[in-house]
Amino acid sequence: MSKDGNKKLLIVTPLVVVVAALVAWAGSQGGADIGGIPTFALAVIAVFVVQWLVFIPSFRAQTEKFYDLTGSLTYITITLLLVVLTPGVDARALLLAALVLIWAGRLGTFLFKRVSKAGKDDRFDDIKPNFVRFLNVWTVQGLWVTLTAGAAWIAIASSTRVSLDWVAVVGLVVWIIGFGIEAVADSQKRAFAADPQNKGKFISNGLWSKSRHPNYFGEIVLWLGVAIIALPVLEGWQWVALVSPVFVALLLIKISGVPMLEKKADKKWGGQDDYEAYKKSTPVLIPKL
Repeated sequence: MSKDGNKKLLIVTPLVVVVAALVAWAGSQGGADIGGIPTFALAVIAVFVVQWLVFIPSFRAQTEKFYDLTGSLTYITITLLLVVLTPGVDARALLLAALVLIWAGRLGTFLFKRVSKAGKDDRFDDIKPNFVRFLNVWTVQGLWVTLTAGAAWIAIASSTRVSLDWVAVVGLVVWIIGFGIEAVADSQKRAFAADPQNKGKFISNGLWSKSRHPNYFGEIVLWLGVAIIALPVLEGWQWVALVSPVFVALLLIKISGVPMLEKKADKKWGGQDDYEAYKKSTPVLIPKL
């Protein structure tokens, strides 16, 4: 790697930490605190500490097996921590906490089983040997967790309390739709991959006949639902919470989700008549009716 490339790698972690610090400051305005320290800011700090603590043994063992599991457990532990530490937690806050816990529990279990069965995640093959690159990946996961759960966490830690209303109902319905699509899509793909007759083939049945990435569509929708539920309690700088669904969408559509899998699929099946026909007739993300 060139010197310029190495220099860019060195600024990733500091840059991510600065962004997270700004989000922590903005989201903490009008929120509860402990001994003068905002609970949301404490949550953000804890997120990164957890990632770095697990990074150390993971780098020594040259394994990525605990990467996705750590991310999911971070969602769970920090959400529970906020509920315990924030005074006056109400029904809206508990609802948001429950939705984050359900999502993280399901996805974390799914991803851990997948990487355990496969033995590794080939995305990390070129990253693990390099200390800085591997550290950057764990640090970026800290920002991913913070921004994704930000709407729920800021609302939970907020001093403003609004009883459950029609907005919460709308948000819950949206979340249920998104969660259902993601869970069903993952289940269908797991069942497809488990069938020996499908070895070397691509999935194009079930929800995958409606969208090439229905699980990602569900993911975006469910976090939109969370943001809708959080809306009534957001004030001032707390509106930074709305970056949550936007961040999830940009991450999956433009960076680490769809582009990577589309490139991988094109490399594997590109040129095959059935695959090219599937791509032509099936939307990338938003399911066709």
